[in-house]
Amino acid sequence: MKTPTKIIRTDKWRLNPTAEQRLLFSETVKVYRRACRYLVGIIYTHWGELGTLTADHLTPAVEKLMHQTAKRPSIKYPQFNQAFYKFPSYYRRSAIRQSRRFANAFSAGQVSSFVTRYQEWQSGSRKRKDAKPPKLNADTGCYPSLYKGQCYKLHGFNQVEIKVFNGKNWIWTKVQITGLRERHACATNKMMSPALIFNDRYCHLSVPFNCKPEKRKPEANVTAVDLGINTTATIAVVTQTGTVIHREFIHPGRDIDRRDKRLKSVSVRASKTMGKGGKLHKAFCSKTYKKCQRINNQISHIVSKRIVEIAEKFNSEAIRQSRRFANVFENLKGWKPKGGRKRSNLRQRFHGWLKAKIRDFTEMKWTELGGKVVEVVAAYTSKLAYDGSGTVKRNSRNYALTTFPSGKRFNADLNGAYNIGARGVIKLTRRNDGEGRSSKRSGRPPRSWASLCELWVRDNSKLA
Repeated sequence: MKTPTKIIRTDKWRLNPTAEQRLLFSETVKVYRRACRYLVGIIYTHWGELGTLTADHLTPAVEKLMHQTAKRPSIKYPQFNQAFYKFPSYYRRSAIRQSRRFANAFSAGQVSSFVTRYQEWQSGSRKRKDAKPPKLNADTGCYPSLYKGQCYKLHGFNQVEIKVFNGKNWIWTKVQITGLRERHACATNKMMSPALIFNDRYCHLSVPFNCKPEKRKPEANVTAVDLGINTTATIAVVTQTGTVIHREFIHPGRDIDRRDKRLKSVSVRASKTMGKGGKLHKAFCSKTYKKCQRINNQISHIVSKRIVEIAEKFNSEAIRQSRRFANVFENLKGWKPKGGRKRSNLRQRFHGWLKAKIRDFTEMKWTELGGKVVEVVAAYTSKLAYDGSGTVKRNSRNYALTTFPSGKRFNADLNGAYNIGARGVIKLTRRNDGEGRSSKRSGRPPRSWASLCELWVRDNSKLA
């Protein structure tokens, strides 16, 4: 997998405003949103000629319609300057432009989205035959983007000065930065225009960075990850000679228990609400589900962070997932749970399996450091013994244990991680066109179903 040429990551810089500054931020966001609503109407009215323009040409074209200057005394919509007296030019341009970072920043993007959806509705592309046409909503929440020098000034990384609206004039106010991450400390990261996020719950700067990771000189090993139900992630660092130099189990059981108890309470409340044959309303237990979703995000971040730490510690060439997990991962795309009775605890655990989130979060973190994530075929990673002795047999009482044909007892997830690592090494060191070919030796599965013993054979053949 190729490392992306452009990596954008966003940090949250927490602010500690005074009571007076909170009022100023509130007024600033309100007047910015009013300006956006006004501009949405202008842009939609003239979308026929504005819709074909690029973002760079769109801004001056809209300003010709509504912003009066000495060289442009006659404009079509002079009401904007009257309603928004001394509105800063950079805030105005932020409101006009379609930003790539924020889908709701704002006016041109909002109109473009509506026109596209309306055209799809007209062409008959609808979820239901009686679906109503989409509406142009100019009253959605958006936050102002701040341009350096014009809208904000940094004083080290302890304070930031922001241009705000006090109800009559635009003034500067200095606010304390109480928390930030480490991306600003990396010399290769380029800071982009932040956004001021302010509401009843939050007050922070959302600061995007264009990350350009340094070129890595990795060691000849891969970090293999087996994602499971009983153990969230099983990690093995495998060298190109088939030596396992590190292995680890990651299972944040406390967070998983918190999530599962909440989900179990939903079924109890549902049975009390419905009785026999009743129905649940649409938003039943919505707050509980949202809380469980946040717990899932936390679990995924904890696990992915540890995976990346291990890969960085051993300077791995890639993280492998088997098409389950690369730093290496298995490829589990489209996998659906089949085990467990309907509404059983086992079925609930399958649906709570964070195979996609952990993979995505790991990939985001690892590519930012200049690494690559590789997916390998998931088939038979846990079923084949890593020593090449054949098909393993699971313990009926403890499914986490397996017995090899040789009589050896081993952890099933760790066995899968070893095989995932081997497939990752083979995928990195051989030509891609041979991955799906069948083995020349009869009775063997395709070469993409390799086990760890394949690396031992390759290493011995080189020595011979």
